[in-house]
Amino acid sequence: MKHSVLIPGLAGLFLYSSLQAAPMTFNTALAVGEGEYVLRQQFIGLQSGHDPSGLKRDRRETTALTALGYGLNNQWALFATLPYRKIDLDLGEASISRHSSGLGDMSFFVRYTAYQDDAPGKTLRIAPFAGLKTPTGSHREKDRYGLLPPSVQSGSGSWDPFGGVVMTYQTLQFQFDGQASYRFNTAADGFEAGDIARLDASLQYRLFPRKLSRGTPGFLYGVLEMNLVHQAKNRYRGHADPDSGGTRLFLTPGLQYVTRRWIIEGAIQLPLVQDLNGKALENDYILRGGFRFNF
Repeated sequence: MKHSVLIPGLAGLFLYSSLQAAPMTFNTALAVGEGEYVLRQQFIGLQSGHDPSGLKRDRRETTALTALGYGLNNQWALFATLPYRKIDLDLGEASISRHSSGLGDMSFFVRYTAYQDDAPGKTLRIAPFAGLKTPTGSHREKDRYGLLPPSVQSGSGSWDPFGGVVMTYQTLQFQFDGQASYRFNTAADGFEAGDIARLDASLQYRLFPRKLSRGTPGFLYGVLEMNLVHQAKNRYRGHADPDSGGTRLFLTPGLQYVTRRWIIEGAIQLPLVQDLNGKALENDYILRGGFRFNF
């Protein structure tokens, strides 16, 4: 089995490591070794309970997100993601609770390393990517009150293309990643979620050990990320929903422990700015934890 060395001169320091620190809320431009797989499992807890409408809405979502990457060669990598979602929506003012659980929409995308500049102790990579979110999740679930609203459905029912570009600059002490992406959401059953534009940045800084040596079994990184997310208004049968969409800015601190073949990580996304339209429900926080394996 091959072991991908991403930076010339790091072989002795990282013991031919196939995994490095990476962003927790988006992808990286670092290569997946040719013929190798990377499996990433994340557990995400989203709490949204700040309701400007006065209806006392409270939405909770727990997601188990499985992602698999495969390295075709030095430049091309393929990825697939599949979420399992459990969603609870309480309408406190009306004493109504609505729930769903099940597989969500699977996404596929391809990433191409368009630019690579390696030097002793550092590397710079720039990689565009493009993909498609497919309607594998259920989007017609009902309960005793009737058809569940789109925000409680496990799937969307729509085919949604997306794309963007990610940049990674890695040194022996730290790594910086940046991403710009856009997703075109299409309509299904008369409902069309607003398109989503994102700007993401991540800094991973090695906290321990302070000095590198050949016998080090793993590395502890502190992670700090910023996520700027803008979503257009949802539309139903051609009419825009005035209480949907807007702009959110998150600050995401976290920790990663990186070894030769696996990573364990955890982070919390905290909303700094929520400039939402009308009476859209605001996020309280997002918890993230998970692990990665290279094989």
